[in-house]
Amino acid sequence: MQLHFLGAADSVTGSRHRVDIGGQSLLLDCGLYQGFKVLRERNWAPPGPELLGVDAIVLSHAHLDHSGFLPAMAKAGWRGRVYASPATCALAEVLLLDSAHLQEEDARRANRYGYSRHAKALPLYTKADARRALAQLVPLAPGRVLPLGPVTVQLHPVGHLLGACAVQVRHGDDSLVFSGDVGRSNDLLMPPPAPLPEAGVLLVESTYGNRLHPPEDVMERLGAIVRDTIGRGGSVLLPTFAVGRAQALLLVLQRLRRRGLIPEDLPIFLDSPMAVAATTLYRKHGALLRVKPAEVRALVDGVRMVETPQQSMRLVRSRYPSVILSASGMATGGRVLHHLKVMAPEPRHHIVFPGFQVSGSRGAKLVAGATEVKIHGAYVPVRAQVSHLEGFSGHADAGELLAWLGGQAQAPRQTFVVHGEPEAADALRSRIADTLHWRVRVPEHGERVTV
Repeated sequence: MQLHFLGAADSVTGSRHRVDIGGQSLLLDCGLYQGFKVLRERNWAPPGPELLGVDAIVLSHAHLDHSGFLPAMAKAGWRGRVYASPATCALAEVLLLDSAHLQEEDARRANRYGYSRHAKALPLYTKADARRALAQLVPLAPGRVLPLGPVTVQLHPVGHLLGACAVQVRHGDDSLVFSGDVGRSNDLLMPPPAPLPEAGVLLVESTYGNRLHPPEDVMERLGAIVRDTIGRGGSVLLPTFAVGRAQALLLVLQRLRRRGLIPEDLPIFLDSPMAVAATTLYRKHGALLRVKPAEVRALVDGVRMVETPQQSMRLVRSRYPSVILSASGMATGGRVLHHLKVMAPEPRHHIVFPGFQVSGSRGAKLVAGATEVKIHGAYVPVRAQVSHLEGFSGHADAGELLAWLGGQAQAPRQTFVVHGEPEAADALRSRIADTLHWRVRVPEHGERVTV
């Protein structure tokens, strides 16, 4: 078995891991890089033979740092099949088309206002490229064994996100498991991860490998933030991931309303067409959630859906206290930037980031206390209150990861820690070595390994 770590080996994004086993070449995940510019620039490197030469791609889940490079592969001429759970296939359609739309819009805006360093800004890929990639998706039900020549592939649910699964690859008596992103044991929406399947070789994520989630009651804290902010005449802006996080926030806001902890008539806006579409899918696939059907059906009761750009701009200009959920979750693009430009300079408002913020993103800078941020080529002062609600994270923390790994009856012969910032990855490596006494290490970006 040969492994080639083509992404998420020195960072928390850009998940791409090539496995050559039994005469088959598989790419586990095909994600975009996010965060620091030096990482984002890797997205623009044309796919080489190490990517274009794979026989098939298997996705752990639909988040862009795991699926967002698929349109670039299609643009470069790769025409193989992409296997993923049915819910992941459904969410990928929403995410990839939206990502392509944002790529095109960002390029148009840069050309219109002249803040690109290039003579003509071009999108990384287009909606046509995204549609070509989506045509390559093949649903694979979790638990079903898929033969690919002498190799088999099987998906195992891990919580985290609708449709998210660990990927198990088998050849004879040998096996590899790639965790994807592992969910929490007490997630608001998703059931806890299924037990770790048998693994001769293991690739495990480490997003929260160096920390534990704070023992805060996220509903209580969000309720207090909303009451305090509207009490001074301000609005609460929740930059949110359209898939997963938006639905968890809607669930909590509805519970706060029902319990009288925030005003029942307080306007709540969902300003993200992708989040609106994803919420429809969450309701359609409600059987995969841990939430009661009645609560799933009530996610958008009384919530005002903001569909068109014109509606969004009217909302940006509104001065009436409200709660606004808008993508993207790390403020890297999308409609939330227009809200930030208007709300960040005003002390009466409150900007709340619910969940993990990749280093180098606007969200990470704001959470760290930045007094100004660059948006659409200009610097915007930050006078609004900024908070970080880590309790909304969909990732297992270090303790939960160790507990999940500890369920393995027999130690893998080799474990690789991936998908984490360097400090987080090394911290999880150390904990695995000290607690479980496994052979474990953190691979380097671009490294090839034979195991």
